[in-house]
Amino acid sequence: MRPFGVYVHVPFCASRCGYCDFNTYTAAELGGGGSQAEYADTVAREIRYARASFGADAPVAETVFFGGGTPTLLPAKDLVRILDVVREEFGLAPDAEVTTEANPESVDAASLRQLRDGGFNRISFGMQSARPHVLAVLDRQHTTGRTVEAVAMACDAGFAHVNVDLIYGTPGETDDDWRASVDAAIATGVDHVSAYSLIVEAGTRLAARINRGELPRPDDDVAADRYVIADETLSAAGFEWYEVSNWARDDAARSQHNLLYWTGADWWGFGPGAHSHLDGVRWWNVKHPTAYAARLAAGESPADGRETLTEAERRLEDVMLRLRLRDGLPLDRVGADEVDAMRDEGLLTIDAGRAVLTLRGRLLANTVIARLVD
Repeated sequence: MRPFGVYVHVPFCASRCGYCDFNTYTAAELGGGGSQAEYADTVAREIRYARASFGADAPVAETVFFGGGTPTLLPAKDLVRILDVVREEFGLAPDAEVTTEANPESVDAASLRQLRDGGFNRISFGMQSARPHVLAVLDRQHTTGRTVEAVAMACDAGFAHVNVDLIYGTPGETDDDWRASVDAAIATGVDHVSAYSLIVEAGTRLAARINRGELPRPDDDVAADRYVIADETLSAAGFEWYEVSNWARDDAARSQHNLLYWTGADWWGFGPGAHSHLDGVRWWNVKHPTAYAARLAAGESPADGRETLTEAERRLEDVMLRLRLRDGLPLDRVGADEVDAMRDEGLLTIDAGRAVLTLRGRLLANTVIARLVD
């Protein structure tokens, strides 16, 4: 069997960040069964529905990831109850990685202990920046010191691995602001840092403000400079990049769930709008929590669409995702002439029979990938 993971989407947030275009909702009660209070029962119903579809051959979950939205906006007991249903229906591997995303202001010492006691062993906090004026542009609600407190509480609760997410390239952010944010992330004592360039998504409040001229549009050259700052600073602090946007202190700290995505493994996504993949077949659920709950209450699948990837599409995804990894792409999957040319250009190195991006190659990853799949 191929590696198998479980994703649980929790679509609720206390407020909507100005840059976010995820499938999220701020209302506690959406009607028709789409409420925060009923959510754990609704997801449990889908998990049992999915398990029945496997018959006797259900895979064991090697990873479980609760994403959002803000999963920790739900009571910790609800998240643990959903995890218990995953354990009951699919089973968890002995060393299963169980992660939840969290906003720093959405947890306290008691909820973190409850999550840890319930089987969660990894947590990822949305820090984004250490500068108040940058957080304000992003419409983030936490204060700069709250992430430090949240990480400390998670470590005290016994979480084996803690990540913080950062965003660079926000309008109004300077190089010094970004350095301060990376330094602050390192100082929390986490063993994993993710850093993403700000993407201005159509339809968001941030996009509207930029279109009105209230804020400058992010600059690609500035983003490249910020990436280099992050890589140099994190590397000097003992972190190693293992995916273009992710750094870990050691192999154990790497996100095993995300590695399933990046290496083309299988996963089942539960929740409204969640995506799933099994052996080249991909499908996705209806997006609105009310419609999602109604289908499950009627004993129906919440799936809203599906596609079967062609061999060409699977090859494209394999090249695109694996090349972003420090472990690299096996040379037998791409043309030798193009690899040699990009090695001469300083975009790739060859390591143990694999093509690996250089720092310059990481900055131009999309171009490298396009050339390899032409």
